Amino acid sequence: MLKQSSILAPDQQAYQLITLTNSNGMQVQLTDWGATLLSILVPVKGELREVLCSCPLEQLANNQAYLGATIGRFANRIAKGKFRLNGRTLHIVKNQQNLHSLHGGKGFDQRRWQVEAIRPNSVTLSLYSPDGDQGFSGNLQTKVIYRLQDDNTLVIEFIAESDQDTALNLTNHAYFNLDDKVSDVRQHQLQLFADYYLPVNNEGIPNRPLTAVDNTHFDFRQAKVIGQDFLQDSDQQAVGGYDHAFLLQGKVGELKPAAKLTSATGDLTLVLSTTQAAVQVYTGNFLAGNPSYCGTYQNYQAIALEPEALPDAPNHPEWYQYGGIQKAGKRYQHQIMYQFI
Repeated sequence: MLKQSSILAPDQQAYQLITLTNSNGMQVQLTDWGATLLSILVPVKGELREVLCSCPLEQLANNQAYLGATIGRFANRIAKGKFRLNGRTLHIVKNQQNLHSLHGGKGFDQRRWQVEAIRPNSVTLSLYSPDGDQGFSGNLQTKVIYRLQDDNTLVIEFIAESDQDTALNLTNHAYFNLDDKVSDVRQHQLQLFADYYLPVNNEGIPNRPLTAVDNTHFDFRQAKVIGQDFLQDSDQQAVGGYDHAFLLQGKVGELKPAAKLTSATGDLTLVLSTTQAAVQVYTGNFLAGNPSYCGTYQNYQAIALEPEALPDAPNHPEWYQYGGIQKAGKRYQHQIMYQFI
């Protein structure tokens, strides 16, 4: 279902609202501005529970946390906003304290996407990004498809192609809290299907090689309460909690389990699968002050699980095998699957 909101987006045009439903009564709402998720209502014990942390539409453009947005061209950070590709140094807009590029500069989250096709359980949106956009090379055509299945799985599929080699790393920045009422997400249980994590400095820039999770506070191979080892090491302390990429088990491009997140009471579980190489786990360490439906969020009220290539991959050829650089004329295609059980 497509309808026009009475609220205007930053381009002074109305937000277009799309609602998807399935046979169980599950509902997903999104908008064409930033191809952004606004709501995920999941049936739990005969009632619909909001599991997505978003904000009123009037405040959407003011949030600094990328709530539910489609991220591009490059999710996460590019150190110093520059990298070399095919003998050229590319300079990307620096929007993190004028030091680094974060989530593509003025990225895809701040654009009007075109609604191409809509059905009761799916919608396709598209976006054109010209050569030089935010400093990136190549004319890029992108599509994102949201599809709601009857097994209470929301599938997000990204398809893109560029006419030049380009840095490309698309994801969705959904934040979740599975409890009946939004609470401290550190009481949730988390399992990650990952053997390595990527240490970063206090600006979120990788500062050491991929590190085995064995005997660290980053070992989530067995489900544990997020707060169990919270801020117990210098790697977490540098960024106020978990805000790290975890390299997933399995091959890039193949659909594989990435994470399981379970509510504090154990009555709802989110199973995340993806074709991406890694998942960025962000425990909302700097969420405070962003608009919510109840005023403003506090830190640690939500967790973002962002399937993606490794952060700053364009500056690390040793990580190209995990994605981040897309060859000209080659189809980019990745999936994210959120199943609620």
